[in-house]
Amino acid sequence: MAYSFDPKDDVETQWKKWLDSGVEYKDIDFDDLRKHTIEDLTYVSSMDVREYTLYQKWCEIKDKYPTVVTNTLFGEETQLVDREQQLIVDEVKNNIWLPKQPDDYLNLEPYLIYTDDSTTTSRQGVDGSIVKEKTKRSDLPEKWNTARNFISTMKNNSNIGRNLNFMVADKVTKKYLGVVCISSDFLDLTPRDKTIGWSRELKTQGGMINHTAIGSTIVPFQPLGYNYVGGKLLALLCLSDEVQSLWKKQYGDTLIGVTTTSLYGKTKSGGLSQYDNLDHWNPMGFTSGSVSFEPNKETRYMIREWLKKNHTRKYFEWYVAKRPTGQPHKRDHKNRSLTFAYSKMNIPKNLIRSEHARGIYFSPLYDNSYEFLRKEITEDKLVKSFDTSYEALTKIWKEKHARGRIGFLKKKDKVSSETLFYDDLIYLTWQEARDKYLPQVGDRKSTRLNSSHIPLSRMPSSA
Repeated sequence: MAYSFDPKDDVETQWKKWLDSGVEYKDIDFDDLRKHTIEDLTYVSSMDVREYTLYQKWCEIKDKYPTVVTNTLFGEETQLVDREQQLIVDEVKNNIWLPKQPDDYLNLEPYLIYTDDSTTTSRQGVDGSIVKEKTKRSDLPEKWNTARNFISTMKNNSNIGRNLNFMVADKVTKKYLGVVCISSDFLDLTPRDKTIGWSRELKTQGGMINHTAIGSTIVPFQPLGYNYVGGKLLALLCLSDEVQSLWKKQYGDTLIGVTTTSLYGKTKSGGLSQYDNLDHWNPMGFTSGSVSFEPNKETRYMIREWLKKNHTRKYFEWYVAKRPTGQPHKRDHKNRSLTFAYSKMNIPKNLIRSEHARGIYFSPLYDNSYEFLRKEITEDKLVKSFDTSYEALTKIWKEKHARGRIGFLKKKDKVSSETLFYDDLIYLTWQEARDKYLPQVGDRKSTRLNSSHIPLSRMPSSA
């Protein structure tokens, strides 16, 4: 009897039902597993953070977009196994905003399109209980994920907890400008917490951490990103009335402030962040986080099967047990399971992670945001800090950032017309991808690749 999750079941009931379903185990040789794990980690740990980021992206694309060699009238061709994927890729790619003239940015009217347009209906189950079901009404989620996959150097990891995914588009042309995701905030970020005066107790008591969010993905399409510092536009739109109202509608909490982190290290060594010198985004210092290295897909599968047989309860809690919402029972379950397996295999620490500080930025939406977050005032006392309409935020971007950037590029004759939607990774070997893209990864001056700001690990980082 196959196991089926029931939202009414607590964890212990799920555990019993799962065991009773007849769990199948595979024999994984421990020494062989350790050998493969060390080999994989030795290979990736020799990379710096930029190469490893690109390598993870290449692996992700190969996994999500499998190909097959097909005989055609023109000879052998490599094609996607799922032809529907190609249709979505082409549709997104063909709807990227492209200026006809360098000053066309002045006509942009950016807005956010919430991609979860599903409807929730309720029905009575056979046992009399109320069952809620979601019905998808469009392909917006697929379009968002496709865009996120091919315009960001970071892996498209799903975030545990709250998530609001937006396509950023232009009202005039209906073309796409970028993608944004607003997610559950990090519980611990020491520099931010010190500035706010936030203790762990204050954050957790009464759910005060739920009054802040993190811009976990903030990625413009090209050439908007390069020509007009489009990342700054998207970062400003994360503070918009639309985001605030939807956060309140979906989760019941008033949004008081928004956090984000830069992708690559400290600015002196990693280049400027798109949040530097940006109105309403305050630098808060740096994380003391780290990059967690992962073995390849086949080895990760072996680790999971070994955990299932040898540490069954932990495997269950990480990979089977769910909250009533259907989300995993344990946050960051993949990293937790790998860390546990590494400890059991006695993997050298230098192969597991590399220190990698990121810049922390925070935008308080009210003059007295910090007082509210410290529970010193009630919500009715909040004083709005600035105009968060689309129009006002877009005006800041156009006048303070885009104008200067495109003016500089025009003088240097370096205005780009490339979309740089790197779906070619589907067909490139790792060496080809490395040779083509590595010199540009993380280079702000490049037109090649963008960056997302999802942390490599969803585990809280502190300094």
